Amino acid sequence: MNGTGLVREPSSRLAEGIVTHISRVPLDVALARAQHAAYADALADSGWMVRQAPAADDCPDSVFIEDTVVICEDLAVLTRPGAPARRAEVAGVAQTVRSLGLRTACIEEPGVLDGGDVLQAGHTVYAGRGGRTNGEGIRQLRSLLAPLGRTVIGVPLGQVLHLKSAVTALPDGTFLLLPELVPAELFPAVRPVREEGGSHVVPLGGDRVLIAASAPRTAELLQDLGFTPVVVDISEFEKLEGCVTCLSVLLPGR
Repeated sequence: MNGTGLVREPSSRLAEGIVTHISRVPLDVALARAQHAAYADALADSGWMVRQAPAADDCPDSVFIEDTVVICEDLAVLTRPGAPARRAEVAGVAQTVRSLGLRTACIEEPGVLDGGDVLQAGHTVYAGRGGRTNGEGIRQLRSLLAPLGRTVIGVPLGQVLHLKSAVTALPDGTFLLLPELVPAELFPAVRPVREEGGSHVVPLGGDRVLIAASAPRTAELLQDLGFTPVVVDISEFEKLEGCVTCLSVLLPGR
């Protein structure tokens, strides 16, 4: 096994989830549940032990578990989400990571930080400064991760919800990136993409890379580069600005 993949089942109130940079459209909760189950199956098929965090049915956005915690080695940084309505999501995830033997630290007021704004690439950690994460949240993250040998680089965001909605890293150290939404010059070895869904991928171990079905051309590019795309349909979550990174937190070796 590669480790543990934390997920959280969709709330029955998912259709009430927050939208910021896109217009609200009707959402099929039953289809979202089926897509979420297929997403979890893709993790399991790639060697991850899937573990469900406690459901948070009163929190419409709780399926986007990535925003509640940042895992670095044995430290779980419990976030303080930038949307106040989402802060109740953190407690159940805190309980889960502690049960896995991780030590915890918290982002404190006045800092706000969403896990979707944190991209780890080796010993460099990129933190997006946008609508959900502020400078104080980045400062606290920098202080918490410095003892682990991490360098935190702040990244100003354009009209995009989270950093990892616009850029993610491939296992070879290159970055898939939407240049109109994030400064490409802050990242080494950039591979610009045109499909929004192509800018967010999840390395699953070996040459396997999780990618949304909404980015077929980027999936073909990954195939041509020697990777194995693991394609999942997350159309209902994309209606809430969600992407493949948002729906899980991977803990290698646990």
